[in-house]
Amino acid sequence: MPDPVPKGSAGAPLDLLVAGHLNLDAEVRVPHLPGNDRTVPVLGRRESLGGTAANISRWASHLGVRTALAAFVGPDLPPRFLKRLKRDGVETADVVVRAGEFTPVCWIFEDGKGGQTTVIDQGAMRSTKTEGLPLRSLRRARLVHITTGDPVFQLRLARAARRAGKIVAFDPAQEVHYRWDRKGLEELLGLSEIFFGNEQEYLRARHLIRAGSPEEFLSHVPVAVVTRGKRGARAYTRSGTIDVPAAPIRQFHRVTGAGDSFRGGFYRAWFAGEPLPTCLTWGSATAASLVEHPPGVEGELPPTATIERKVPARPRVSKGR
Repeated sequence: MPDPVPKGSAGAPLDLLVAGHLNLDAEVRVPHLPGNDRTVPVLGRRESLGGTAANISRWASHLGVRTALAAFVGPDLPPRFLKRLKRDGVETADVVVRAGEFTPVCWIFEDGKGGQTTVIDQGAMRSTKTEGLPLRSLRRARLVHITTGDPVFQLRLARAARRAGKIVAFDPAQEVHYRWDRKGLEELLGLSEIFFGNEQEYLRARHLIRAGSPEEFLSHVPVAVVTRGKRGARAYTRSGTIDVPAAPIRQFHRVTGAGDSFRGGFYRAWFAGEPLPTCLTWGSATAASLVEHPPGVEGELPPTATIERKVPARPRVSKGR
């Protein structure tokens, strides 16, 4: 039986519902990433609130977007992480604790120069095929951002969102490399208005659905937003390709979460009714602000004024190939 479409819900309207991971991130700083059968010393480590959906939710809410988070965790989730989300203005009623499961843990190794490798224990997010959908939040949201998670669950959520008349954005992140197959990916792209990914994720998605060109990929989804690191961001659309440069970075502190912060900045402009080039520019400015901002004890985000200063009044835009 298909999941029902919500008929009504209490609560204020939402701009954005983000569905995906809330993790314990164990960030480990090393002098360089080790080669095969080699050991390197640890220069520093910290445990922080992470996960694609949690990060996107925090950044979007920090920038004024009314945001809710849907995720599955274990009873071991540190209470301070939920308090951090609530302080950032994120609704957490759909963060569901699954008894007998662990909160997902992501071990992230960074070399301080942009190199990174990651290992994840999916925990409570490993299989959620039969779990209930966040229908109350869905009813109140304008856009549903579907990121990492069980593909069966995410497809159910996308179908319910479309039946409820919502915009769907699809952002599989690194899970496009190992959790998605051609059939599921094609269906979710067909339910979506926007695809998000970095260059490798975008190319992997194209490979999976056998799209030999951007034009073929756009026959499945109207817009593909691709982050390109130091080369900025690109949007492939059915009316053309848009490139914006990366925002300048004065000092490099970290790379973990830069893509998620980009999405938060993108949505700040999107829900303000800005054109696509400005949305890309806001995303790039927000990502640069994260990279420059030293991670605090409680994971505080940089002041919004810091981000706004990086957004030019007239974004420099070029037509990509």
